[in-house]
Amino acid sequence: MGKLFGTDGIRGVANKELLVPETVVRIGKAIGISLKNGQARHGKVLIGKDTRLSGYLIETAICSGLCAVGVDPYLVGPLPTPGIAFLTSNMRAGYGVVISASHNPYYDNGIKFFDADGFKLSDSNEAVIEDLVFAAPSGYDVSHGDIGKAFRIDDAVGRYVVHLKYAFPKHMDLEGVRIVLDCANGAAYKVAPWVFEELGAEVIVMNDEPDGTNINERCGAIHPEAMARKVVEVNAHLGLALDGDADRAILADEKGEIVHGDQVLAMCATAWAKEGRLKRNLVVATVMSTLALDRFLAEQGIGLLRTQVGDRYVVEAMRREGANIGGESSGHFVFSDHATSGDGILTALMVLELMLKANRPLSELERVLEPSPQVLLNVETNGHTAELLSGETFQASIRRLEQKIGKTGRVFVRASGTQPLIRILIEGEDRAVLDDVGQEILEAIQGLNGNAKGAFEGNGRNALGS
Repeated sequence: MGKLFGTDGIRGVANKELLVPETVVRIGKAIGISLKNGQARHGKVLIGKDTRLSGYLIETAICSGLCAVGVDPYLVGPLPTPGIAFLTSNMRAGYGVVISASHNPYYDNGIKFFDADGFKLSDSNEAVIEDLVFAAPSGYDVSHGDIGKAFRIDDAVGRYVVHLKYAFPKHMDLEGVRIVLDCANGAAYKVAPWVFEELGAEVIVMNDEPDGTNINERCGAIHPEAMARKVVEVNAHLGLALDGDADRAILADEKGEIVHGDQVLAMCATAWAKEGRLKRNLVVATVMSTLALDRFLAEQGIGLLRTQVGDRYVVEAMRREGANIGGESSGHFVFSDHATSGDGILTALMVLELMLKANRPLSELERVLEPSPQVLLNVETNGHTAELLSGETFQASIRRLEQKIGKTGRVFVRASGTQPLIRILIEGEDRAVLDDVGQEILEAIQGLNGNAKGAFEGNGRNALGS
């Protein structure tokens, strides 16, 4: 990755380092210059955001940069990331800009981009923008009547609601279905309840009162426990917890059990294959999906293609191979017949469609796959992550511990692309062995970096992160 971009755009602490107004203005200028240089088909930029307080600061700075080079920004306000992707294409914008740090705490923020077709930018396109930011080319600033003008799109939420409803079969509705919905005090706090209620569901809404600082705070996709308890309390058919920008979904069945992301992929893939809807008879997932998914899909005669971590890489592989189902086991699913990026609300609609067609509860449908036991460990090292991971001492420790797990398991170590963390996945058949191995890896890292702090994330059911 370069100086600006990680695995999911630009991300950091708001009003610090890369996200200070001066730099963000230059980012806005770079987007505008890119448009003027013919690197996008259309000449306007759509800008949306989640509910973070710092969204105002970053939105204003990007607008200033765009207007300074004579490009008009179109503002949609708080809207889920997939909604901005949809509107970018629908409104014929050259770029879509999302101001969000997804599942991160409120004091973080970020900027990610979509092209005119609603897809995240390629590495090469990001490199062009990054070069323009740091080169600070002159000669593009305009004056007087050529300065850009910002417009606000007042019906953005309604447009996106209609788009989502069209993805649900016309002959079906959600009458008699009770849903618990946790909006994470994020971007979907208006859209999500509206969609399900218009389709006829009874919706019990949680965390839909954002105040700028409570996004993802003990709620939403990274803390779905309260949602799951509420499902049981109100006798709901489904629970849905979204993250801050609503591109991810954590589901709970009617018994309050969290559904593993690989179970969602398995359910949808097998149902679509039986209906003849699964294109190329292929599913795309990342290296984080359990080995059980490989075995199950192979038994069904369905192929599985793995990519590196990051929904953009899943989407790139889906486009290349012609697949229409893919995703990350952490809750980020892509149904490319309806969307160009992961969409938490759309994911719930796809699962509800399966439930209604089968006339079976989610707890039965999810049994199609039993994920392999996994332990996920996040380790904060306070710098020098790359050197630590590539060091022979650390690599030797990993090889030794892989032998301890056996041939049916694995240890996968990577640096996070969005946070200063080392993420470690340990998979095998014996959970006790996995816990022991995880502790040994943490101790090995602490032996090399005394400042390292680690946290386990259970069985991998809710390991949001890139």
